[in-house]
Amino acid sequence: MIIKARACPLSVLLFLSLLFSPSVSAATGELDLTRSDVGLLALGIFILAYLLVMSEEKLQMRKSKPVLVAAGIIWGLIGWVYVDAGIPDAAEHAFRETLLEFTELMLFLLVAMTYINAMEERRVFDALRGWLLERGFNYRSLFWITGTLAFIISPIADNLTTALLMCAVVTKVAEGDHRFINLSCVNIVVAANAGGAFSPFGDITTLMVWQAGMIHFTEFLELLVPALVNYLVPAIVMSFFVKAHRPHAGREHIAMKRGARRIIVLFLLTIATAVACHTLLHLPPVLGMMTGLGYLQFFGYYLRRSLDHRRNVALRRGDRQALERLGSIVPFDVFNRIARAEWDTLLFFYGVVMCVGGLGFMGYLATLSEVLYSQWDATWANVALGIMSAVIDNIPVMFAVLTMEPDMSHGHWLLITLTAGVGGSLLSIGSAAGVALMGQARGSYTFMGHLKWSPIILLGYAASIAVHLLLNAESFTQFN
Repeated sequence: MIIKARACPLSVLLFLSLLFSPSVSAATGELDLTRSDVGLLALGIFILAYLLVMSEEKLQMRKSKPVLVAAGIIWGLIGWVYVDAGIPDAAEHAFRETLLEFTELMLFLLVAMTYINAMEERRVFDALRGWLLERGFNYRSLFWITGTLAFIISPIADNLTTALLMCAVVTKVAEGDHRFINLSCVNIVVAANAGGAFSPFGDITTLMVWQAGMIHFTEFLELLVPALVNYLVPAIVMSFFVKAHRPHAGREHIAMKRGARRIIVLFLLTIATAVACHTLLHLPPVLGMMTGLGYLQFFGYYLRRSLDHRRNVALRRGDRQALERLGSIVPFDVFNRIARAEWDTLLFFYGVVMCVGGLGFMGYLATLSEVLYSQWDATWANVALGIMSAVIDNIPVMFAVLTMEPDMSHGHWLLITLTAGVGGSLLSIGSAAGVALMGQARGSYTFMGHLKWSPIILLGYAASIAVHLLLNAESFTQFN
């Protein structure tokens, strides 16, 4: 059913906004709308949209919906004002630039999600889970193994996918033990977010910083030790509260499907291609990622063409293991993997980028930058923004900083990358990994269950910042 919205209230607001004429900046020819009714209306719409996003679990409404509508209204308001002022080209150019930034990131993420989905379909993650279950580790060992693997895997497979995988292991082994599941999930969220903070592929925010050219690919490794400290400090404390109980060993041997290892190799080759495009050719990394999607398409074509022959050979030999590795009757299809990408996340990303870009074009980000990076010390500003990302998603926080582009040293750009990446661990709703695990381990991992450990996580947050300030002191005197 399509509901038609009444235009009268919006028309009245637009009419009233004419009472406040925006000032024109002589230097750029753009309008400063921060003190106009249009600007305040746009800011209010964004705040309302984000309140709806934060209430996603309670309202059972996907987070992309409110920000998509908010982005359309905000840019509609901008377009209306600029047409009225006789300079529509400025607004169109700004919108296209913001859209281009999103498009590059979206295509990059789409390829990465496709590879992750392809590995999931080939049972790579199921095989890892089965291997862990077969070993019969006790709770304390499982606590450290899942946390360590989350830290190691998330720089490549992103923090959300990694957290979901490790959570599946914990809930399977400790089924019914809500206390251990909650504690392990807290540990997994912290580890996955920390691991994603020192890799361009670990989180959307690190990808944004890398593609913006603020930090080069190899320079992310400077955050390895601070990120490790961020994970280890709360993990060590929480480990003392884990019982040495040994659960019953599971029997869940899972064989990977044919081509699984080669898809892993192709993913690594795709990452190498993206890095080479950015580092050697000075071209956007998305070029390398899209080329890597072509690698996967060619390999998918090979899997489909050779499926019947391989199945017939296995049937003649009666090789059941070979038949299991070949997979289902339905051949591997790359486009099915693309369709299974997290489109709600991608559309949410679009809405946030366009909303923040619109507010920045109105002048709000310049005002925010003046307050944070001129009146405050850049170190404290970046620390505060990291804590803020536990309440507000780190994507708009990082995009706002990149749009403001404050005059910061290299060390401060590393710092905001670290704090925005790990600050979300302070609350269960502060990161995509935390929100996803609340759904997967519903009833065991909760907001209050995570909040109980927030002081310990905050200690790790502070320790990681201190380590970064100590180890990378020289970088605070270097400017990009």
